[in-house]
Amino acid sequence: MAGSTGQIVTVFGGSGFLGRHVVRALAREGYRIRVAVRRPDLAGFLQPLGGVGQIMPVQANLRDQASVASAIEGSDAVVNLVGILFETGRASFEKVLHQGARTIAEATRTAGISNMVQISAIGADVASPSAYARSKARGEEAVLKLLPEATIIRPSLLIGPEDDFFNKFAAMAKLSPFLPLVGGGETLFQPAFVGDVAKVIALGVKGALKGGTIYELGGPERKSFRQLLALTLRETHLRRMLLPLPFWAAYSMGWLFEKLPMKPVLTRDQVTLLKRDNVVSQSAIAEGRTFEGLGIDPVAIEAVIPSYLWSYRPSGQYQANKVG
Repeated sequence: MAGSTGQIVTVFGGSGFLGRHVVRALAREGYRIRVAVRRPDLAGFLQPLGGVGQIMPVQANLRDQASVASAIEGSDAVVNLVGILFETGRASFEKVLHQGARTIAEATRTAGISNMVQISAIGADVASPSAYARSKARGEEAVLKLLPEATIIRPSLLIGPEDDFFNKFAAMAKLSPFLPLVGGGETLFQPAFVGDVAKVIALGVKGALKGGTIYELGGPERKSFRQLLALTLRETHLRRMLLPLPFWAAYSMGWLFEKLPMKPVLTRDQVTLLKRDNVVSQSAIAEGRTFEGLGIDPVAIEAVIPSYLWSYRPSGQYQANKVG
C-alpha cells in the first residue's frame, strides 16, 4: 500500500459491486476516502479495506442536495458510481442516472473541484430505445456540461465475485431445466473484470487520464450471449438446455417479471438493450480510449469466473474430486 497522499476522494455509491473494488484501489494509492451512501451504518464492511481512519462512510442522498454538498466538501476528487439496473418506485433511470449525476456534478463544481470520474456504460446513447441507455447518456452530458474536464468511464458487462450476470444465470440453472437465449443468444459482449475497471477509475482520480474524454472498457474477448451461458454451465458442472427465445417472447416475459414483488430476473428495457452488441467501439480502439490504450492487460473471463461459480456446482468446491 502506498503512503498517504493527504488527499480526500468522495465516492458516491462506494458500497456496491464496483464500489468496493474502487475503494480498495484508492486505498492502496493512499487516498482518504469518503464513501457517500444512503445508509452509512451498512457500509462499515469497507473500512478494513484501508488503514485505520482511511475509509469513512458518510450519509448522502441524491435527492437531498445539501447532503451531497456536505459529502463533497473539502474533497480533492469525486467519483460517481451510483447506478441501477432496473427501476423501482421513485428510483427511475431518469432520476438516478441523469438527475443524480447532474446533482453530484453541480455540487462538485460549486465546491471548486474539477476532477470528477463518472461511471457510465457502453451503449449509452441519447437516441437509444432503451431508457437505461438514454439516461446514462444524459448523465454523461450533464456532467461534461458542468465539468468539461471530467472523465467518463463506459465499461461493458462487469464480471467478478458479486456480479449480476454469471451469478444470476448460475442460480437460475440450479432451478430451471433450461436457460433462455434472448434473441437467439447472438448479442455480443466484451466482459470486463471489475478490478480492472477500478484501476482505470483510480487513474482518473490520480489525473492520469485525459479530461473531457470517454473511455470504453472491455475485456480481451468478445463473446456472444450463448457463449457466456455455455461458460456458466461448464463452470457450474450443470447440464441445461439453451432455449432460443425470440425478442417478442422475452419482452412479454420481462413484463411479467416486472409485475412480481421481487428483483426481476429480466425487464423489458434489458430485452431492448440485448438488441444491440455491448462491445468497445472501433473509434475508442483507434484513439486509445481502452484498457490496451492505457497500457492495461485486461483479465480474461476464464481467469475470473471459476473463483466463484464453483459454489453453484452440485457438490460445491468438492465437485472436482468426484469420480465417475
